[in-house]
Amino acid sequence: MHTGLKITAFAAAVAATFGTAYGVGSGIGDVTADERPAAAQQHGHEEKEPTKDTGSEEGAGGEGHGGHAEEAAPASDVIPGGLQVSERGYTLDLEKDRLARKTGEIRFTIRKDATGKPVTSYKTEHGKELHLIVASRDLTAYRHLHPVRAADGTWSTPVSLPEAGDYRVFADFTPRGEEEGLTLGAGLGVAGTYAPAPLPEHATTARVADGYEVRVDGELKAGVASELTLSVSKDGKPVTDLQPYLGAYGHLVALRSGDLAYLHVHPHDGKPGPGVSFTATAPSAGTYRLFLDFKHDGEVRTAAFTVHAA
Repeated sequence: MHTGLKITAFAAAVAATFGTAYGVGSGIGDVTADERPAAAQQHGHEEKEPTKDTGSEEGAGGEGHGGHAEEAAPASDVIPGGLQVSERGYTLDLEKDRLARKTGEIRFTIRKDATGKPVTSYKTEHGKELHLIVASRDLTAYRHLHPVRAADGTWSTPVSLPEAGDYRVFADFTPRGEEEGLTLGAGLGVAGTYAPAPLPEHATTARVADGYEVRVDGELKAGVASELTLSVSKDGKPVTDLQPYLGAYGHLVALRSGDLAYLHVHPHDGKPGPGVSFTATAPSAGTYRLFLDFKHDGEVRTAAFTVHAA
């Protein structure tokens, strides 16, 4: 994970956000696109963008979750994290891109494209060599996982997902010898009937189990760094004794509705609550889903928000 106080500012945004209307499928072949590495020709893979069932051209702006049209973004040569299975000479190679059940195991390797061999040496950031995020395409399900690496470079982790359907896996890591980290993404399907949910409405507060509530203050902006403060309360009282989780009082992931462009934002150094502040830059205008992980009373909890970047 990136260790700076703010996420790397993107120069501009990608050409357009992708449509996300997915049909209801009865089997796994209907719920997920087949994604393969583009830069690892030696593995016989070829990257493909997810196929839409709306009849729109690939890469054109379509309707987002909940029937809201996604706004087109200015053209850019900079691609946000998580949109590519291969980048900067590395490839995320999932052993299986389909799970037969909602509970199973994710196994993968990070390969060096020049040699085709798995990477076995990583920098440790926030206590882990690699952080794995799994999110549903409709952005209603989210998992922050920490897989275990075997000596041969194979990563594995158990996973329990709430519904069948279409997911995306994000690997956030820094290979040893590299100055900057990177985030690679790949599609993952879970067998069963897929009924995507509408994206939750914009809100500045999120209720979490056991009486917790999180409020977000500040505005996410496209192409401009801005500060977001997320304040935690329980039973109406501010929480001032948040516990460190992976070396910080909170971890924030933002995913863009449509193509699931990935932003991982680390907090400023600060007090253990109630507010945890972040500096973030959205790659484009549009709708984003924020996921905040925080730890209190020995348990890690997640608060989710839908926000709009101006």
